[in-house]
Amino acid sequence: MKSFRTRAAWACALSGVIALTASCSSGGDGAAAAAPDTSSCAVLDPGLEWFGENRQLLDRMIAEKGTCGVDGDVANGAPLALFDWDNTVVKNDIGSATAYWMIKNDKILQPEGADWATTSRFLTPDAVAALGAACGTEVAPGGPLPTRSDLDCADEMVAVLDDETTSGKPAFAGYDHRRTKPAYAWAVALMGGHSPDEVADYARAARTENLAAQEGAEQTVGTTQVDGYVRYYPQIADLVKVLRTNGFDVRIISASAEPVVRVWAEELGLAPERAMGVRPVVENGVLTRHLVGCGGVGDGEDSVIPYIDGKRCQVNEVVFGVSGPAAFDQLPADRRQVFAAGDSVTDVTFLGDATGARLVINRNNAELMCNAYDNSDERWLVNPMFLDPKERAAEPYPCSTKAFTAADGGKGAVHRADGSVIEDQADTVY
Repeated sequence: MKSFRTRAAWACALSGVIALTASCSSGGDGAAAAAPDTSSCAVLDPGLEWFGENRQLLDRMIAEKGTCGVDGDVANGAPLALFDWDNTVVKNDIGSATAYWMIKNDKILQPEGADWATTSRFLTPDAVAALGAACGTEVAPGGPLPTRSDLDCADEMVAVLDDETTSGKPAFAGYDHRRTKPAYAWAVALMGGHSPDEVADYARAARTENLAAQEGAEQTVGTTQVDGYVRYYPQIADLVKVLRTNGFDVRIISASAEPVVRVWAEELGLAPERAMGVRPVVENGVLTRHLVGCGGVGDGEDSVIPYIDGKRCQVNEVVFGVSGPAAFDQLPADRRQVFAAGDSVTDVTFLGDATGARLVINRNNAELMCNAYDNSDERWLVNPMFLDPKERAAEPYPCSTKAFTAADGGKGAVHRADGSVIEDQADTVY
């Protein structure tokens, strides 16, 4: 982690005028600038634990960039704050939790022609064959598969949701690794045939079950042990509240299904249109197995979700109104989010676009942590997971050789915006 002096410089760099220590000055004469007066507006709860000075630095950023008491909207010039959801706002994954609930409650419908290839263009022949063999053809297309009792079918679904078949063969291939994660998209495809209201009901049922479960609990789906609980992080809920009180337009950009994210975001007081996720195509009142496109990629092509560069695309398109391939490009600084928070490689692009501060929840993801620890522009803040944090990474992240994932899935060095290679980084915030 950067030294206190460097972190003080980080606070100064937020606007050029914020003072964290006497070493922060407004000019060449060394005079200390006055810290912003936050006494009349909400600040982060000092009773909630953050790492190091992260809470104070976030308070200063909010005071500088926000406007106390204003109802923030980007359309009216408000600063934008973007949050990933899974393992950033909450502990564990709400997309997986909903898929598991649907499998346990016989809510997955037999695909068209009992052909699993219709559920994802990226499923490998091995995965299609494994699902077909496990789930059979006895149930008519559109009928509910008995996954509560058919443990082989349930196990195969759970395995494919985790990127491989039960025999360990790859479940997906042939996709752009910077624009989609087919397993995440497939979790949304499994909702096909249900109405948006039905999916919202399933999400609420899964939410109730996972919030009621004991912290650390697992559940059995088929015969597979998987996570069985979810928790909102109090620190992040507080951060969302304080940002909104200070006039930020707060939105979610998640790689879980948009109807599911919108249910969970209700707890934070966010309107549905401020919760973005993987968008299923809806026809005749029901979800299809296909997805809404982005960046000039048409609906139903299923090759872009809010994942790495796909997150930037959806933000630029939905929030800033950019259409076509330009939605994949970084916008000018005055048309980008001021704040962003995330925890994984899926978040690295939209985090890097933030102009004010970037909060990283440390889950030992190499590409993201390379950028965060390099901290080349003094905007990155690293915090351990607030619940059951990861242990320190045993070896430095291989930033200079293989931490970056290319579009074709190949590995390489992580580069800064200027093209230089980031050196290997030690894990120091854990």
